[in-house]
Amino acid sequence: MRVVGCARNVDKIEKLAAECQSAGYSGTLIPYKCDLSNEEEILSMFSAIKTLHKGVDVCINNAGLAHNEPLLSGKTEGWRNMIDVNVLALSICTREAYKSMKERNVDDGHIININSMGGHRVVSSADVHFYCATKYAVTALTEGIRQELREANTHIRATCISPGIVETEFAFRHHNNDAEKAAAVYESIKCLKAEDIASAVTFVLSAPPHVQIGDVQMRPVEQVS
Repeated sequence: MRVVGCARNVDKIEKLAAECQSAGYSGTLIPYKCDLSNEEEILSMFSAIKTLHKGVDVCINNAGLAHNEPLLSGKTEGWRNMIDVNVLALSICTREAYKSMKERNVDDGHIININSMGGHRVVSSADVHFYCATKYAVTALTEGIRQELREANTHIRATCISPGIVETEFAFRHHNNDAEKAAAVYESIKCLKAEDIASAVTFVLSAPPHVQIGDVQMRPVEQVS
């Protein structure tokens, strides 16, 4: 596959693309700089993908973040940023990906939303309550997308992947780059790795065409909640 990896900071994607190339993988990873909290940049990205690569067959909505902003004392700015990235960007990318598939009569596409266990239960920690609300939205949106795809009489599939704690940059951002706090999150148990989520994506994509996997919930074995 030709994979367009988009992010505000593409340095790590560029490094990974070089590693993939030197490893001799048959697919290609193409870095693309895009701020997903900005609709104009998202639309520009989809336009570039159409020009350079004809369009999108699989859309993986992976961007997501949490700010430590409780419901009773949090800052509106933090809430708004979570909605912009976790909910609106996902919805805009899904809409544009579907348009791309429809234009080219692609009937076997796939939309995969990287959700969270936070989209299925609310943990008793005020710093993630608003984040959980955005992930409950992702659960509802994915089912809504599935229903609308059925109404459109397509065979395009929609899936959620809902991980628990994954060792990424997530905790560092959540704890405002407090390295000690973030490290404590990942050192407390044996966490999932990014590769575990990638394996789940591959599993979902490789299901037979008549099989729609609605949600994959996955946690570290040692995670309590």
